[in-house]
Amino acid sequence: MTNLVTNASEIIAHITMKLSDGSAADSTKVNKKPAKIIMGDTSISPAFEAQLLGMSAGESKEFVLAAADAFGEPLPENIHYMDISKFSDDAPAVVGNIITFSQPGGELPGMIKDVSGSSVTIDFNHPLAGQDVTFVIDVVEVL
Repeated sequence: MTNLVTNASEIIAHITMKLSDGSAADSTKVNKKPAKIIMGDTSISPAFEAQLLGMSAGESKEFVLAAADAFGEPLPENIHYMDISKFSDDAPAVVGNIITFSQPGGELPGMIKDVSGSSVTIDFNHPLAGQDVTFVIDVVEVL
């Protein structure tokens, strides 16, 4: 009997994400380390989970999620401003750089969007927020 993905499954799968222009944004295949997905733990959107239901090991599926169901829309409250003096040679304030900031709950990456005088604009939204994303799921194992 083949295990099918249910609302209570744990899945080992390779996930590839592509942007609307077809370019690859990220893939677990790069490091040959598939992801573990725990259905119902709210780490992925309900729309993403719905695409996985009924899949089995060895099966692949490609689907597109709208921005709201993929990584959400960018939120203005995730844009922060810091003084340039908070940056160093190891972590310079250069537009496009992704800097990891220590938070009480762990680390949080942010992308430097603008440097104007002594003010640095940092965007803590997910880099794919606001974009429709094509996902390719290759189910390795259903636990």
